[in-house]
Amino acid sequence: MRKFVFALLFIASTLMATAGGFQVNLQGQKQTGMGHTGTGLALGPSSLFFNPGAFSLVDSNAVYLGASFIMANTLYLEPSPGIYTTETKKGLGTPFTFYSAFRLKPENKWNIGIGVYTPFGSGIAYEDNWLGQAVLREMSLKTIFIQPTFSYRVNDKLGVGIGYVFGTGSFLLRKAVPAQDANGNFGEGELSGNATGHGFNIGVHYQATEALSVGVSYRSGVKVSTDDGEANFTVASSLTEFFPSTSFSTEIALPKVVNFGLGYQLNEKTLLAFDLNYIGWSSYDTLSFDFAQNTDKLDDINSPREYNNVFIFRLGGQYQLNEKATVRLGAYYDLTPVDDPYITPETPDANKLGITAGASYRFSNSLNVDLSFLYLEGEERTAINSETEFGGTWKANAIIPGIGVQYSF
Repeated sequence: MRKFVFALLFIASTLMATAGGFQVNLQGQKQTGMGHTGTGLALGPSSLFFNPGAFSLVDSNAVYLGASFIMANTLYLEPSPGIYTTETKKGLGTPFTFYSAFRLKPENKWNIGIGVYTPFGSGIAYEDNWLGQAVLREMSLKTIFIQPTFSYRVNDKLGVGIGYVFGTGSFLLRKAVPAQDANGNFGEGELSGNATGHGFNIGVHYQATEALSVGVSYRSGVKVSTDDGEANFTVASSLTEFFPSTSFSTEIALPKVVNFGLGYQLNEKTLLAFDLNYIGWSSYDTLSFDFAQNTDKLDDINSPREYNNVFIFRLGGQYQLNEKATVRLGAYYDLTPVDDPYITPETPDANKLGITAGASYRFSNSLNVDLSFLYLEGEERTAINSETEFGGTWKANAIIPGIGVQYSF
């Protein structure tokens, strides 16, 4: 039973800490089509997220609304000599973005705007009676970051900007209790809650030459916390005293992200981009939960996790077909922060390769529509979790189309 409680809490904390498999890199359809590059570019209101310094180059009032549609699949094979296999239930994730930019007067050197986006979030569900039901049946995570931003164009070459970030989110987890009632049914535990936190996003954009632009941005870590998470258990009557419905509090430090980007205008129609992201996952070094009510089998948790800082390498480009149409291609390689002892069914994370494509069409001076497509392939990975002693081989992929609409005025 202690292993059950520990596993339940570990999964919930992973949701709040948004491990590598739950970082959503879909913050702009133009950028997504180019391998999600954008730190060294000025590509409209979405620069508010990628580099607040480049946001100063947005030369018109504009609003942008975008959405992506995540169709992911994860295959599982139990450790040898077992032959059991399964896959996750089909589902649809729908992260969205909203950005706005206001210069107010054409002669102003500054822009203001607000962004609302989903930088972390996902969902995964297995059949309730699958082999690992005592570790996980279902998980969902939803986060929304709200970022008011101010950006200032110092001169023709240099722009700087800063945004305040308010983060809010919710999570839900279900898993089986490995004990049967008189009818042979397994019990179930469910954790749910909401969490909030604060941070900032700061950036500098520099036009080094007529062709070369350079960008650096820093998204701070965000400490998300909750004091009223809910833990509910449905168990055999003989166990109810050990698993009372109760509340809990916790605080998790989401990682900082340091970004470096280059943009290069190869010719009049061709733009190339390179981004390097450094994600400070080492902030997730300890799992801690404080329950309002403890029992002999429900203790508070303080346990090391020791995630690693990692890089993401991105490359992309766009080609302007004519005055109205633009096409894009890109790719990126995302290193996992999760060591083998911490692999779990809701974060069977692995190094991932993303291949992207996109297109834009300008219907008028005011209306522009962007399309993007991402295919994400994770490496096959075999590992056993050191706490739950559950593991196997996982293989995951995802198909993610997206659409965005920009209206300028």
